[in-house]
Amino acid sequence: MSVNNGLTCICGGSDMRRELAYDAPPQGETHFSLTGEYRREYWQCQYCGHMAARLRMNLSGLYQHDYVEATYGGMDGLQRSFERVVNLPPEQSDNVGRVSRIITFAEGRYRGGDPSGAAMRLLDVGSGLAVFPHAMRQLGWNCTVVDVDERLTTHAAQVAGVQAVCGDFATMSGLTGYDAVTFNKVLEHVADPVGMLAAAGGSLAPGGFVYVEVPDGVAALFEGPHREEFFVEHLHVFSPASVAILAARAGFSPLAVERVREPSGKFTLRAFLEPDSMGPHWWAL
Repeated sequence: MSVNNGLTCICGGSDMRRELAYDAPPQGETHFSLTGEYRREYWQCQYCGHMAARLRMNLSGLYQHDYVEATYGGMDGLQRSFERVVNLPPEQSDNVGRVSRIITFAEGRYRGGDPSGAAMRLLDVGSGLAVFPHAMRQLGWNCTVVDVDERLTTHAAQVAGVQAVCGDFATMSGLTGYDAVTFNKVLEHVADPVGMLAAAGGSLAPGGFVYVEVPDGVAALFEGPHREEFFVEHLHVFSPASVAILAARAGFSPLAVERVREPSGKFTLRAFLEPDSMGPHWWAL
């Protein structure tokens, strides 16, 4: 396999080795209307294990246009998918485990809630089906979602019953004062996950925390190249080390980084982060 192709890892390392290559979509991958030849690769950092995609197709505009239609079948499909996931038995639901873990963490951090007695405020970035904020709202949290696709924010407001803002979180202003900011399977989809995560610092209330979920590429690689962790829309696939480095570069300290295999079979890294009083570490800039 080739080494050092000019790619630079999220950690800043340049010792990248080509680990996976595709000239056709693997089974189960969503068919998107992409321009360019279907050829893509994942290059893995030999220092931290992070995997970065190299594509010949053009994914720009995917999340404003083709993603919802191709993945869910439009607005009607969004609602059907939402209802299906909401009604899964608890033992089959990834979201049940996610909600339970976040509630447990928040109760420990806030010792039962906001001292003022107000509802805890949650900002969910890249809301997708909005199953997660819907569940948190039912538990008494005041939830807002932000997404670049107006169809998803309309769905979140009308079907999940939460506040919704349409726009690019990385460049938005005015979303402030939240006790928790969450990125559930979002940062792997963006070219600059450090910049996206760093934006959360300005949205947190004092004492607030960030929750991140990303694909665990190191674990998935043991089961082969056709895992969904390596589907075309994932520009980054993480390792435990690269999650910690991502946090440090974005100005956060990891409070916990956990590996799980979810009921759906996904290999996932979960991380709880808090703002680092020293800002981004010099070694991670």
